[in-house]
Amino acid sequence: MFNIHNLTLSLENDGATVYVSNSTYETSELSNRAAKICIISVLGTLIILGNLAVILVIASSVAGWSKNTRYFLISLTGADAALALIVMPLNLYGSLVREYKDEPDSYCHVVAFFNSSIFASCIYSLATISLERYISVFYPLKYPIVLTKNRIRALIAVAWFFPPVLLLPISIPGGIVKVYFSSASLVCNPDYSSNVAYSLTLTALIFFPCSIIMTFANFRLWFTARRQRKKFRNYKLGVRSSPDSASRVLVPVMIVFYTCWTPSISRHRVPEWVEFVAVWLPSANGFLNCIVYFWLNRSFRRKFQLLGRRLCLPVFPEVGMGVGIRGPADISAVSQAWENNNSIPERSCSMSSSCTLLPHHATESYL
Repeated sequence: MFNIHNLTLSLENDGATVYVSNSTYETSELSNRAAKICIISVLGTLIILGNLAVILVIASSVAGWSKNTRYFLISLTGADAALALIVMPLNLYGSLVREYKDEPDSYCHVVAFFNSSIFASCIYSLATISLERYISVFYPLKYPIVLTKNRIRALIAVAWFFPPVLLLPISIPGGIVKVYFSSASLVCNPDYSSNVAYSLTLTALIFFPCSIIMTFANFRLWFTARRQRKKFRNYKLGVRSSPDSASRVLVPVMIVFYTCWTPSISRHRVPEWVEFVAVWLPSANGFLNCIVYFWLNRSFRRKFQLLGRRLCLPVFPEVGMGVGIRGPADISAVSQAWENNNSIPERSCSMSSSCTLLPHHATESYL
């Protein structure tokens, strides 16, 4: 046995094993941890900024968006923001301050409970948006009857309060589910393999029904929009060719959903960085939702630009003069005229509505 710099070479029989010294290993581990903490911090900042912009826009009326739609979207935004405001700080504190060399303590159980509960609330919120979108397009006349204010409140309440009830056993140390701290992902995770029956129950009550609702609703919306688009193109009604809104909106929604959430239920022993990415993908969904559910919508972008002008004009008046806006009165006039000209009935829904997914003439024919 002999030393070469930081390596120790030990010969055994016909094989040779190379061991990295403790100092080299610790240096590598610290650099990896620092990189992961930096990535998590940047992701949390993006989630906060993205959802803050969303809240500023949808807090007031948006052309083509009903109150019911904004309630569901605010619920989703709140769940996404909780990823950055609750999940990330709790896990980073456990990683930086507390050392889990032995069995995780009660703090790790509580963190795992909050992680799972907020993730489940995000999935339920996504499913309720798809359900509202489906009803608004295919049952427009029954929409006020099916989705009353009380039922909307009940759906939002289920999305927020049902997951904590289901996942409460995770918070109990020594309970039916074990919890472990992953040094690869810097997260306190429930060990679902420690109780297969409970894990299957959670999958049957959370992921499967939500994924079925999202897949069925979005696929049928996409198929109907494509069929209507093809029909009017074949009839040559003289309608100007418009972009394929259905594919632009619905396809990213489903790709982001399955990319972010599927790994979270199918993790095994994998390389360190692969586990890190798989564990934090659901949190990345909190930022990606700001893009696929909001920024892709034209009404949202226009309202965001309008708010940006209102905020920036007092600070940079020369910018407003450059685009022909002399003061706040001009912005208010433009805002009021735009919202009045684009207002539609209460049953409509953001980008989920038929006015966005289907061509205008096709929507009138279909309804």
